[in-house]
Amino acid sequence: MQLRNVSTADVEAYVRMRCDPVMMADLGGPLPRAGMADKVHRDAREAAEDIAWLKMIVPDATCPDAVAGMVALWAHDSDDGPVSEIGWMVLPEFQGQGLGKLAVRTLLEQAGRANRWGLVHAFPAVNNAASNGICRSVGFQLLAETAVFFSGRPLKSNHWVIDPAQVLS
Repeated sequence: MQLRNVSTADVEAYVRMRCDPVMMADLGGPLPRAGMADKVHRDAREAAEDIAWLKMIVPDATCPDAVAGMVALWAHDSDDGPVSEIGWMVLPEFQGQGLGKLAVRTLLEQAGRANRWGLVHAFPAVNNAASNGICRSVGFQLLAETAVFFSGRPLKSNHWVIDPAQVLS
């Protein structure tokens, strides 16, 4: 498995992840296909400029265009000040193979080595057993149940936090 920056060629992968009712069940439902190409272009620019780490999960390094999903680490403002957040999505045919956990761990290890991002927060939906399991197994600490917004939609989520330096030890 390897991680590579999102590129403008990843529109169909974004559509499969973000416009599918099953993939988006815990995130308030599917997003419209319209505007997805613009989202990919913005993400590819942010990744290229190192503003955010927006990575496609590549299960086989010999086929870099075949992706299993994505993992992202970015900073944003919250009511409590700046927050570094990680999130991920794994396409159905790749779920249950450990790729999501490996991708999350790999990106956190990179953050720890770079001494960038500070504490990293994750906000999987309360009912998303797989993502909450990744948080638990990678070493996140559960802080609380909370309400967050994704694409303008309120979600009931678990709030997890980890120091990326801990992932390296």
